[in-house]
This record gives sequence, C-alpha cells and structure tokens, in this order.
Amino acid sequence: MQHSKASELFAKLPKAELHLHIEGSFEPKLMFEIAQRNQIELPYKSVEEIRAAYEFNSLQDFLDIYYAGMSVLQHTQDYYDLTMAYLKKSHADNVKHVEIFFDPQGHTERGVPFETVITGIHSALEDGQAKFGISFKLIMSYLRHLSEEDAFKTWEEAQHHLSIIDGIGLDSSEVGHPPSKFKNVFAEAKAKGLKLVAHAGEEGPPEYVYEALDILEIDRVDHGNRSLEDTDLVQRLVHEQKTLTVCPLSNLKLCVVSDMKDHPLRKMLEMGLAATINSDDPSYFGGYMNANFNAVDKALDLTLEETVLLARNSVTGSFAELDRQKELLQEIEAISAPYLHNV
Repeated sequence: MQHSKASELFAKLPKAELHLHIEGSFEPKLMFEIAQRNQIELPYKSVEEIRAAYEFNSLQDFLDIYYAGMSVLQHTQDYYDLTMAYLKKSHADNVKHVEIFFDPQGHTERGVPFETVITGIHSALEDGQAKFGISFKLIMSYLRHLSEEDAFKTWEEAQHHLSIIDGIGLDSSEVGHPPSKFKNVFAEAKAKGLKLVAHAGEEGPPEYVYEALDILEIDRVDHGNRSLEDTDLVQRLVHEQKTLTVCPLSNLKLCVVSDMKDHPLRKMLEMGLAATINSDDPSYFGGYMNANFNAVDKALDLTLEETVLLARNSVTGSFAELDRQKELLQEIEAISAPYLHNV
C-alpha cells in the first residue's frame, strides 16, 4: 500500500499528544511481565488471549477490561515502566510534548497509595524529557461513575503533590454522569490555578459539552464529537478557540463512528474547530499517534494543509509554556515548507 504524502509528512512533524490515558497504553507483553514480577495471576493464559479480549463492542465493555488490566500495577516501578514504555512509542512517532491523564481512583481503591502512582509516572516523565526531549504536563482525572464525594477524597490526597499536577480531567462512563455532577470539586481545582479538561460529547449529548464549558469552566474539550449536532455550540467553540482532543481509532473501536470514512475530523477543521489527533488508549484501540493519523488519512485522504493544521493545533492547544509552543511551531513550519511549496 502506498504511503501517502500526508502520512509521510505527519510522521516527520513534531506534535503534541493531548488525550492519552496512561493506563490505556498498557501493552499485553508488559502486562504479563509485571504480573509475573508481582506474582499476580491474570485471567488470560497468553498475550494472544488478552488481544482477543480487546474485541469489545461498547465503552462499558472496554472499561471492564481496562480496569481488570490495571490490577497488576502495584509498585512505583510498575508505573514507571508503564509510562516509559509509552514515551518510547511516542518518541518513535516524533511526539515532542505529551499531556497524559492518570486515574488515581482506579489504583487507590485497590489499596495502592496515591504517592506510589504519581511518583512512578512523574519520574518516568522526567526521564523521558531528559532522554527523548519530550516535554510534558500531568493531568489527574476523576472517574465520573464514582461520586463527587469520592473525587473530593482524591483531591485531598493530591494536595501534597499539586506542584507536579498541571490539570484536572474527567473520564470513564459518560452517559448518566453529566459534568455538573463534579461542579464543586472542579471549582476547587480552578481556585488553585490548575488547568481543567473533561470528556464531553463522546457518547454524551451536546448538553454535556455546554455543562463542561459553563459549569466546570474547562479550558479544553476531550472528544467533543457530538458538538457537531448543535450549530450554536460549534460557533461558540470556534469563537472561544476551544481545542477538541479527537481520538479516531478510539471512535471507531467504541462505535462512535461505524466507518472511518464517516469520521467528522475533516468537517471539524472545515468548520474552524481546533481539532487535534490523539490515541486515547492506544494498546486497546489499535495504535499510537501516527497510526491514528494514518487511519484517518486512508479514509479521508487528508490534504497536506490539513496535516500541518492538525500538528499546529496540537501545539497551540497544549498547556505547554509559550516558549515551548513557539519552538515546536517553528519546527513544524521548517519541516512542512518543502511539502507545501512542492520543493
């Protein structure tokens, strides 16, 4: 199969990943290694059996497998290894800045100390910056199927670590758990100066996106696909320059779209929305950053201009410092110029 010019260019461009659940990057081989190290018996006899279990049909089916896989993570080294494995994949895809989510409640409810989780992840991020030049931000996410009271308990546990937490997020089962459920705990984070993001408009209706904007006062929308159902909402997102962290392979795997040819990414760009490409839970959904782009490009035949715009959006939509953004944008311009000008 011929590799398109757009895919070739995207692979070369520096870019930022803004929607990545570190627990969702857990590859089966590493899962087996850590399970063996921690003497934990998995319900699967082989890597192939885990892969077979990934053939789920809904968000909830995925989450059930996702939380089961997390059970092998017990020690600081486990979280370090998990994060470093993701950073190596990102480096191979020329990702230069990452903003990753971690779900402390999925670990502390199993008796793993909050400090164990965040220390392992953050240590790997620091080493990844030193080894690969990947800058980073760390976003602590709340599980929306749990109560706001439970979220507040996690918020309290996080107080001693706020110097290394850059933002607060909201993920897990969307339908039936509107953003407004977490109004008060998000207000606490806003008062502390943290960046705010939330999953909204993936399975949930446009109303959830409105709630995330108006009640949680988020800085960025995670997913946001169903925003396109509301013209006023689209116009507002464009006007307020809210970045959407779109996850194509995730959308396909979870049946948000039935065929990649129906993916709304191009439509988002044409409407002026600041859409970006991200891998979400790459181990479960079939690919990291470049694989997500390639899947969309194959289906939609993206232009070189759209390719560059997606890379730019990832940088300008990030929470990276302005100097870092400027540095990456200059790299994007330098690398893309020969492609755009047919040199």
